Amino acid sequence: MYFLTEKEGLNLGQKAIVLDEQAIRRALTRIAHQIIEKNKGIEDCVIVGIRTRGIYIAERLAERIKQIEGTPIATGELDITLYRDDLTKVTEDEEPHVKGSDIPAGVKDKKVILVDDVLYTGRTVRAGMDAIMDLGRPAQIQLAVLVDRGHRELPIRADYVGKNIPTSSSERIVVELEEVDGSDQVSIYE
Repeated sequence: MYFLTEKEGLNLGQKAIVLDEQAIRRALTRIAHQIIEKNKGIEDCVIVGIRTRGIYIAERLAERIKQIEGTPIATGELDITLYRDDLTKVTEDEEPHVKGSDIPAGVKDKKVILVDDVLYTGRTVRAGMDAIMDLGRPAQIQLAVLVDRGHRELPIRADYVGKNIPTSSSERIVVELEEVDGSDQVSIYE
């Protein structure tokens, strides 16, 4: 996922809104059903969201799965800061700003459904898988994303995709979620 800075927002124009609030809700409901179907229920499954927006998408998926199955699914949060290959220093003492991971159910021998907002180069997902493996050895890692925009640099594909949005390298996908941004929509900026 790419975040627009205020300066970039002035230079880039919104080209189109590709998912509105209802489309996001429908996509997440479809993904929830696919997760249940592929795993033949939710036994031994845990949903783990990658900070920041992946956490909120994971929580929404967990809520839908609970509505469908009548049973809650374990959820967690994953901070991949220290696993990124483009690690930047953002604190005054030149240390990366780490918020920490929280996966109460653990991952050992579980089917982990890793959740993020946008799948682009695959580097964020690779960092997420490395972080999960450091927490224990899961039985399986599956990937759910709201948007797959293509342009992979690593051999990674999502098991569950809300919407495939082919983009050019000059375009940016911006995901806005109510919990962070005050509204739900996915837009293309150019």
